[in-house]
Amino acid sequence: MKQALLILSLFTLVLGWSQEGAVTGTLTDGELPVPYANIFLKNTKTGTATDENGNYKISNLAPGEYVLIASAIGYETKRTSFLLGKEEITLNITLKASAETLDEMVVTGTLKAVSRLESAVPVEVYSPTFLKKNPTPSIFEALQNVNGVRPQINCNICNTGDIHINGLEGPYTLVLIDGMPIVSGLGTVYGLSGIPNSLIDQIEIVKGPASTLYGSEAVGGLINIITKSTLEAPKLFADAFATGWGEYNLDIGAKASLGKKTDMLLGVNYFKYDQLIDNNGDNFTDLTLQDRISIFQKWNFKRENSKLFTLAGRFFYEDRWGGELQWTPEFRGGDEIYGESIYTRRWEVLGQYELPFKEKMLLSFSYNDHSQNSVYGNTPYLADQRIGFGQLTWDKRLGNHDLLFGSAVRYNYYDDDTAATFDLRGNQADEVIIPSLFVQDEYKFNKKHSILAGLRYDYDSRHGNIFTPRGAYRWKASDNDIFRVNFGTGFRVVNLFTEDHAALTGSRDVVIIEELNPERSTNINLNYLKKIYADNGTFVSIDASAFYTNFSNQILPDYDTNPNQIIYDNLEGKSVSKGLSGNLETVFSNGLRFLIGATYQDVSQTENGIRSRQILTERFTSTWNVSYTIRSLDLSIDYTGNLYGPMRLPLISDLDPRSEFSPTWSIQNIQFTYKRLPNFEFYGGIKNLLDWTPNRGNPFIIARANDPFDTNVQFNGSGNVITTSDNPFALTFDPSYVYGPNQGIRGFVGMRYTVF
Repeated sequence: MKQALLILSLFTLVLGWSQEGAVTGTLTDGELPVPYANIFLKNTKTGTATDENGNYKISNLAPGEYVLIASAIGYETKRTSFLLGKEEITLNITLKASAETLDEMVVTGTLKAVSRLESAVPVEVYSPTFLKKNPTPSIFEALQNVNGVRPQINCNICNTGDIHINGLEGPYTLVLIDGMPIVSGLGTVYGLSGIPNSLIDQIEIVKGPASTLYGSEAVGGLINIITKSTLEAPKLFADAFATGWGEYNLDIGAKASLGKKTDMLLGVNYFKYDQLIDNNGDNFTDLTLQDRISIFQKWNFKRENSKLFTLAGRFFYEDRWGGELQWTPEFRGGDEIYGESIYTRRWEVLGQYELPFKEKMLLSFSYNDHSQNSVYGNTPYLADQRIGFGQLTWDKRLGNHDLLFGSAVRYNYYDDDTAATFDLRGNQADEVIIPSLFVQDEYKFNKKHSILAGLRYDYDSRHGNIFTPRGAYRWKASDNDIFRVNFGTGFRVVNLFTEDHAALTGSRDVVIIEELNPERSTNINLNYLKKIYADNGTFVSIDASAFYTNFSNQILPDYDTNPNQIIYDNLEGKSVSKGLSGNLETVFSNGLRFLIGATYQDVSQTENGIRSRQILTERFTSTWNVSYTIRSLDLSIDYTGNLYGPMRLPLISDLDPRSEFSPTWSIQNIQFTYKRLPNFEFYGGIKNLLDWTPNRGNPFIIARANDPFDTNVQFNGSGNVITTSDNPFALTFDPSYVYGPNQGIRGFVGMRYTVF
């Protein structure tokens, strides 16, 4: 009898084992897998971690009710209840990016991957989720909702532009792709288009001089666009949207493994707009017609000891034109029908290779070739630019010292058909090699106090030796309070014509007073970061800064001295940019979150004792992003917008009837996103809800749009315009009076498809 009972017990136990259940699934952020996340069952000691593809499995579970808790750095913790029987169930989980993105890893401030909280240099980070809240066909437009950063359109007709940071002109902003300075000069205008948003991992922004690490152009700040690694990207993705104005944008890409040691990521962006729209009735296109394609490919090679080796390339081609509605390509370059036609072709190669040594040494390199064939009416602009860059860094820790040694060399070639490359010998291409050395040391006294010091040396054969020091101090008063002080210098070697397309419209003569010297800047920035965690699950983050930048030898276009000229000269005085900036981010437990930013700035020049506001610079600006998710419907609502204060505008004459200052204006958008279907997102909404355009309150925007070649303009012996019955305001043709987009209200719809 006892033997029978023992056999029955063993049989029951074996049967129980064979009928135990399991739970399996994948963790994603709605788009990409979340690797190495923690998975455990509440009130048990059972748990695991996701693999590199976000997959997990917990086996040998008795039937019953469980609560699964998933957590990962940078995401909100997710709790999911489930009932398990004697089977294996699948439980896929989507994690939401945490509003508290302060622990994200950043590299731009110090050329090292460090926690954002531990960085001595304040770095702002924006994720792909942020970009999706207001879908745009280019990074240039996407930055319109970043506080203190403003995309500035510089031409009413060709719609080219640049990026202003804290009120400073676009040439003071350096744009990097994966840390490489390949978007500069000609690329500053066109290089921010055609980067597939689906390939972007994050955007890092540093406000203030960064020349100590990045050299020329990083005077006012820098933007580093970091692309996804081949390990993190989805297997297949597609994002397409269209607007009521007839704009069509497509991002598509795929990831593939080629053997055991090579992964490849391919992305393609295509944008098309070919509608003739003239809502302001001046017979000129309100929006430039564009047809562009960009192909991006990135390779990752797996090496021993996880040493890094990546190689990427991008090809970009664009055909854009704007002008009189009657314009066709047969009028290109003529003086019958006015049009601005731009053919742009560029290709880029960039890579990183970690040397096979015990020491951490990284070789970074890039090369780009940019060719532009443009006409502005009957004024041609043919230009070629080639930039090569190589950099070797050595990352070394010695006790409490975190050292970085580096050497870089930059090759610049630029040639065009303007006075920029013309001297007494005729046309001479601008070609220069600039070698550099830099060193950086971050010393940590303890967990609360650290200092950073750096020095860079550049040699430019045209300007000699250039030194740019910088320093920083970080005080972590508590886990929730961080103070930072940054100070440094910057320099910029100027190439006017690659940066100022107002000089190419043919409406003004360009005058260069003398040989231009490099611009220098000195900056100090105070930053305070505060985090607040409430008992009800609400999180609040406050990020506030005060900044002051003083320029010497500054070069700004002078539109005022002579209305028929753009005069360039080194400023014999000083130029100052100062202000206050702050961001407030709040997340409530019910799914409501908002990010509000505001900047007050005073940007001015003082010369010969006369102080004046910088042209095309707003006094204050504000941005906001309000989101709410209706979880029961899997529906997200995003309300985004910006507000800009008045800015001084370039008038043509004392009689010019257009406003000297812009009004306070705002662009606002709303979007709805539906995410219930697996792998799919459907979205739609309205852009420019207020239907704002810059022609409000002005008799016209483009001066003398009826006479774009100045055929009927009369001049006196001094070259000044004479008032006539046909020209009562003494104007010449000029499309540079622009401070915002001409696009009015429009709807949009789109779809995203992702396979992990």
